[in-house]
Amino acid sequence: MNQTKVKRIGILTAGGDCPGLNAAIRGVGKTAIVEYGMEVIGFSSGYTGLIHKQYVQLKEKDLSGILTLGGTIIGTSREKPFKIVTEEDNDKPALIKQNYHDLGLDGLVCIGGNGTMKTAHLLSKIGLNVIGIPKTIDNDVWGTDLTFGFDSAVNIATEAVDRLHSTANSHGRVMIVEVMGHNAGWIALYAGMAGGGDIILIPEIDYSIDKVCNKIQERYDNHKPYSIVVVAEGIDHPKTMSAARYLSESIQSRVDVEARETVLGYTQRGGSPSPMDRILATRYGAYAAQCIAEGNFGTMVALISNVLTTVPLEEVGGKMRLVSPDNPLVIKCRNMGVSFGDE
Repeated sequence: MNQTKVKRIGILTAGGDCPGLNAAIRGVGKTAIVEYGMEVIGFSSGYTGLIHKQYVQLKEKDLSGILTLGGTIIGTSREKPFKIVTEEDNDKPALIKQNYHDLGLDGLVCIGGNGTMKTAHLLSKIGLNVIGIPKTIDNDVWGTDLTFGFDSAVNIATEAVDRLHSTANSHGRVMIVEVMGHNAGWIALYAGMAGGGDIILIPEIDYSIDKVCNKIQERYDNHKPYSIVVVAEGIDHPKTMSAARYLSESIQSRVDVEARETVLGYTQRGGSPSPMDRILATRYGAYAAQCIAEGNFGTMVALISNVLTTVPLEEVGGKMRLVSPDNPLVIKCRNMGVSFGDE
């Protein structure tokens, strides 16, 4: 067993849940315990547990059997300890720092998305030894090519699109599938391509409802009996309704066709992680434990060109990895006649 001065580390999961969180916890914990002889504790409900000193001891046996589980065994929350709303909020960073030292922690692993990484950076600035692990189904964390949770979400969204093809064809309808993605259209792009979508609408590419309808009319004029529209929830639309409902109503008012919408919602975030997400989360977790052992703090583990590395947390917070309009997948879709509602 390797000798290291690092003795005790903490783990937390923050932000929205997603498939692969338990795989990441397992990857960190098992590597820390087996390879480096560390003691591991898990904070309850994200940064809330760190504020209130709510935690559980994680032994190796506690990490067995969780690889395939959805959600997170230690819970999560959207607590933002550096966001000042009331006078009490001013005390949260100081409480976290005090609890960190009271518990004798030598490192802290923060697993989450953009907001979690921003908080992790602020904690590193006040003296905590922090390592970040990027997760989100939206795949929009800056600094890494891939976040775990994304592959599972794409699998679920693609299966939904696959199933709707038969209904659309049977009834000659336009079927609109709304997937998650407030700012980034990665799920819509991948699921739309994998599922054979005819129109893909993402927040990064401005669309015209008239051009969407023109595409649908063109398909009917060319004797194509149905159309599949895959849309990210964050496209420009009236906030009084879902993006899918807006498209459905707009299409039916302009084209003589039936349109039906399906909003996948939280089904994309729940359930067992895909094999690829299990592997990616495990790789991230194991590498995070290695980084702690080597004293590589103030960083986020990342996958760049399929190589594990780290990027400074200060470069991650406040940025998002978005779909570029000239992304190779966008171009390939266009070359096959897929519309993005802009031409």
